[in-house]
Amino acid sequence: MVFEIMEKLIERFLEYIAIDTMSDPKSDTVPSSSIQLPLAKKLKEELEEIGLKATLDDKGYVYATLEANTDKKVPVIGFIAHIDTSPALTGGCKNPKFTEYKGGDIKLNEQYSITEAEFPILKKLVGKTIITTDGTTLLGADDKAGVAEIMNALEYLVKHPEIKHGKVVVGFTPDEEIGRGADHFDVKGFGADFAYTMDGGEIGEFQYENFNAASAVIKVQGKSVHPGSGKDVMINSIYIAMELEQMLPKAQRPEHTQDYEGFFMANEINGTIDYTTVEYLIRDHDKVKFEEKKALMRSAVEYINKKYGNVVTLELNDSYYNMKEIVEPHKEIIDLAVKSMENIGITPLVRAIRGGTDGCQLSYKGLPCPNIFAGGYNFHGRFEMIPVEDMIKASELIVEMVKNAAL
Repeated sequence: MVFEIMEKLIERFLEYIAIDTMSDPKSDTVPSSSIQLPLAKKLKEELEEIGLKATLDDKGYVYATLEANTDKKVPVIGFIAHIDTSPALTGGCKNPKFTEYKGGDIKLNEQYSITEAEFPILKKLVGKTIITTDGTTLLGADDKAGVAEIMNALEYLVKHPEIKHGKVVVGFTPDEEIGRGADHFDVKGFGADFAYTMDGGEIGEFQYENFNAASAVIKVQGKSVHPGSGKDVMINSIYIAMELEQMLPKAQRPEHTQDYEGFFMANEINGTIDYTTVEYLIRDHDKVKFEEKKALMRSAVEYINKKYGNVVTLELNDSYYNMKEIVEPHKEIIDLAVKSMENIGITPLVRAIRGGTDGCQLSYKGLPCPNIFAGGYNFHGRFEMIPVEDMIKASELIVEMVKNAAL
C-alpha cells in the first residue's frame, strides 16, 4: 500500500505547491484572490478523472463524493483541506529541495538555513526525506499536503473496491488562512455526519480543541499641529496607541506563551500624529479567560478615553470558538481517529491547536470536525518543511479511517 500511495502523492504535491494561491486579507471578494481558482479547477478535473462526482462553485469551493460500496449502514465521513496559502510570504514554490536528512542544518540558500538551534524538531526527523523551499517562498504544505493526501487516498480507494466503505465526501476550501474558509461552506450539501480537516502539523497530531478567537481594531484620533507650537495642543495618536499597548500584559504575548496559555498580539499598525490604527488578535482556549481578555481590552480603551477625552474607538468582534464543546460529546469521532492511527503504527499526539482551522467554525455550523496531522512544520514562512514519509502515513491514515468506519 505504501508504495502505491507514494507513487503519485509527491508528484501531486509538487504540482500543487508550484501554483501560487496566496489569499488576500484586504480583499472583500470570494475567493479573496483569483489566483486560488486555477488550483480549484485542477482539483475538480482530477477528482472527475479518478471517477468521483465533483463540483466547483462560484466562490472557489470544491466538493466531491465517493459513493458507498457496501449496503451496510455506515456514517458519511468527510475530509477537508484548504487550497490557499498564508499571506505571510509569497507562494508558488517552483524550486523545492529534497534532503535525505542525516542531522545538522539544512541549507536553503546562501542567506537562509533551517538550523537545529532554532528548530530542534529536526532531531526527530533524522532518517527521513525532507522537502523544503529554496528560501525564497513558503512551501505550501499548509495545506497542500492535506489536499494531496486526500486526493491520493481517494484514488487508492477507487482502485481497491475490495475495501468496503460508506459514502466519503471531500471539500477543498479557499481563504482558510485569513479566517474565511468556512464562511461559505455548504454544510447541508456536503452531507457528512462528521468530518476531519487534514491541516495539522507533525505526524500523530490530533486536535479537537482550539482557541476562542477575537479581533480588535483600535482607532486613535490625534491632533496634529506644528511641533514648534505643539505644547498643550498636540495629541500624538502614535504615542497613545503605544500607551494602550503598554497596558496589556507583556507576559501574554505569543512569544511568551505556549500550550493552553492565551495571548494578545498586535498584528498590524499604521499611524501618523493625526491618526493611528492597531489591529489585535485575542486568543484563549478557556472561555472565561477569553472573556476576561476582551474585558481588559475594553477597560484599557475606557481608561485612555477618560485620560485624553474620547480619542479612541474600539471594534471588537469574535472570530471563532473552541470546537471542544461540540466534538467531545461525539466520542466515536475521536475514537475512530485514534484507533486508526494506532492500527498503522502511529502514536497519537492529542493536543490543543494554538490557532484555528476551518473545522472549528464548521463544528459550530453543525458539522463536528476535528483536525488531523498533514505532516508539516514551520508553517507560514520560508523555513516550512515536510517529510515525505509523514505525508505517506497521513494518506494511509485516511484509507484506514474510511475502512474502520465501515466495520
